[in-house]
Amino acid sequence: MSTDAEQAHSSRGTPPPRPAHPPRTAPERPSAPPPRPTNAPGFTSDPPGFTPDPETPVLGVRAKVPLPTGTAGASGTRVPPQPPAPPRPSAPPRTGAPPGTGASRGTGGLFGGGGPGDGPGGRRRPRSRTVAAAASLVLGLGLLGGAAAGSWLGDDPGAPPSTADTYAHARSAWHSIPVDDLFPHTLRGKGEGPGGADRLWTRIAVAPDSSCGGGFDPLLAKALAPVGCERLVRATYTDATSTSVTTVGVLITTSGPTGMRALRQRFVTEKLDERTDLMPRTYAAKGTAAAGFGDEQRASWRIRILTDAPAVIYTVTGFADGRKVTDPQSAGEATQRGATSAPAQSGLGNDARGIADATESGFRRALAAFTESTS
Repeated sequence: MSTDAEQAHSSRGTPPPRPAHPPRTAPERPSAPPPRPTNAPGFTSDPPGFTPDPETPVLGVRAKVPLPTGTAGASGTRVPPQPPAPPRPSAPPRTGAPPGTGASRGTGGLFGGGGPGDGPGGRRRPRSRTVAAAASLVLGLGLLGGAAAGSWLGDDPGAPPSTADTYAHARSAWHSIPVDDLFPHTLRGKGEGPGGADRLWTRIAVAPDSSCGGGFDPLLAKALAPVGCERLVRATYTDATSTSVTTVGVLITTSGPTGMRALRQRFVTEKLDERTDLMPRTYAAKGTAAAGFGDEQRASWRIRILTDAPAVIYTVTGFADGRKVTDPQSAGEATQRGATSAPAQSGLGNDARGIADATESGFRRALAAFTESTS
């Protein structure tokens, strides 16, 4: 129904009537709106400590199922934040030890990860395997040590002969070593003469091997008695001018190393090799330059007691013309600088020392060759 006013208003250009509006009902909300991304612009999360009351309805609907913070439930409600889940316990170490005592993977000593007792990846080997490995190592070292000791104590052809072997060979070598090896036909002493002059000695006689009865004065024989006498061999030399003669002797004893060391110690301590009443005797061969070489012609001497072989090596010198010597002097004293005695000035002390040293060297070479040939 319309009035005149309405008609007049219509006639003045009023807009056409609006279409009928739909019923004013609330639009349907989606059952579950898509979650807002946390990194979207303008996104703000609930303030710290905010916990909505689950009994307070939101838009007339209660939250039924709690969901993670920042998401909506099936009814479009906001759910309160949940406390973080407690950390899951880590797996115990793969050893027989209780949790908390396992080895770490860091550097460390015997009980740390990666140490001497650890396996691949820092895991420790079982104690039983470690103990077994250590026992095997000790056993192996023991076997190696025993093998080495056996090679030292056994019959190793490359090992040097023992002292007992040397003594045994020396006692049987005196009648097997050629005389020219023990007493060479000539001996050379480089720098052995007075003032460092060279000396040359020539062998003029070799005595048959014998006992020690005639080789020493009674007092010297008594001093040497503790080591016994196996055999005595001797020879006599003269110098290049035939003005001096020297008898050299090698006494093979029956003593062992202990007795030889004791005898040498006594001679050194008591200076028995410097006493004029303990001079060795000469070997005066007839028909030679030493025919007149007797007890009264002894001018100088030297006595050497070996300890690595059962032997005593000695020399005694004098003038070849048979003159008597009233002031004999040991080779050690006669070869000292500034000595003015007749044995010192004539070089008899040098002869006694030089021939003794050369004979000792020859004896050692001959003994070594004999030992090698019989071993």
